[in-house]
Amino acid sequence: MSTERMHVRNAEEREIDHLARLWYEGWQDAHAQILPAELRRLRALDGFRQRLQAALPNTRVVGPRGAPYGFCITKGDEFYQIYVSAHARGSGAAGALMADAEARLAKSGVETAWLACAIGNHRAARFYEKCGWRRVGVATYQAETSTGTFPLEVWRYEKRLAFAI
Repeated sequence: MSTERMHVRNAEEREIDHLARLWYEGWQDAHAQILPAELRRLRALDGFRQRLQAALPNTRVVGPRGAPYGFCITKGDEFYQIYVSAHARGSGAAGALMADAEARLAKSGVETAWLACAIGNHRAARFYEKCGWRRVGVATYQAETSTGTFPLEVWRYEKRLAFAI
């Protein structure tokens, strides 16, 4: 992947369907085998599309316009979501998205950011730890679904953003 393609930019409205598919496929790959069946049933493609629509102002992507291969979403002081397509893993895309999100969180005044990681998602946990995030315990997270929230035990990670203003 070229350096130009690693440029992190705002997501565009026209990319929502593409990003929803990327998120859906990434969620299935990372979570379908480790999370409760009840939550899996609530994870339809349209739900990802709706969540992306609502989060569009806080969604950043890497990759070509119209077909990005990775995205991240921040929400308040939370590093809310990050997904990179299977073919882009190991390319530096996730690291670029993480660095961008941390900078945006710090710029907004967040001193300590947090994220929820599904218990058992060891690939994600290794990535977060490599990026300097620290697992601080287990917490109950209210995962958003099309029917409301779903309480889910997760690993909670935090990171002090040293460059916070």
